[in-house]
Amino acid sequence: MTKLVVIGKSGQLAWEIARLVPEAVCLGREDVDITSSEDIAAKLDQVKPEAVINASAYTAVDKAESDEENAYLLNQTAVANLAKYCKSNNVFFVHVSTDYVFNGEKGSPYTVDDAIEPQGMYGKTKAAGEAEVTSILPEASAILRTSWVYSSHGNNFVKTMLRLMAEKPQLGVIDDQIGSPTWAKGLARACVEAASHRTVGIYHWSDEGVCSWYDFAIAIQQLGLEKGLLEQAVPVKPIPSSAYPTPAKRPHYSVLDKTVTRETFTSPLNHWREQLSAMMDELV
Repeated sequence: MTKLVVIGKSGQLAWEIARLVPEAVCLGREDVDITSSEDIAAKLDQVKPEAVINASAYTAVDKAESDEENAYLLNQTAVANLAKYCKSNNVFFVHVSTDYVFNGEKGSPYTVDDAIEPQGMYGKTKAAGEAEVTSILPEASAILRTSWVYSSHGNNFVKTMLRLMAEKPQLGVIDDQIGSPTWAKGLARACVEAASHRTVGIYHWSDEGVCSWYDFAIAIQQLGLEKGLLEQAVPVKPIPSSAYPTPAKRPHYSVLDKTVTRETFTSPLNHWREQLSAMMDELV
């Protein structure tokens, strides 16, 4: 592996990259202020990386609607700062983006060339970050768009469902938002491969297969019971998005087309159920 810096330390993706590449230098918000070009230069010059993976972002989707300034600061300004440093120092840059850059209305998998039309502030700030990368560093960067990320580390839908299924007599889970879950371990492999091989371009990375959040929850309960993570089943009822209003609009359909990814990457793309089972084995 080339000399690697990971921006991020506590998040799911950064944690998985650190497990995969123990010699990588992971810099959290207490280590480097990525909103400051000067601080980025001061900290990264000490390491002299050959590649940087940006696994840091403002990801509080609902909070972003009322915290626009901070969302843009982390998802656009900081990304531009990192891209400029990489350009000046001949460093390859891998940036992670999101399915939220699309409007969620297409009804078939989004290709890398489909129109960007984010519906909420989180998606708008992530789209702005993408635009900075492609403008500043088109010849030495990879953008990996992903969706529904989870891991055995940190807070995520899988761990929340397991906790609620153990605590509540029944649950309602949204069944009209369709996408693909992504185990952060697979995404970490793809990021490291892109950094190692200097894989230029925009790519989509999620696990194979399609489901609703309701389908995902049902699978979590089934596997949780099989693996002894849950003692008993509770009723899980499908509910529409309209029954669970949130400040930010979620994409109704955000499946990502991975044709270009399959042609380019050697890292395996596995079905989301297989990945979910493997991750839950870690919890056991």
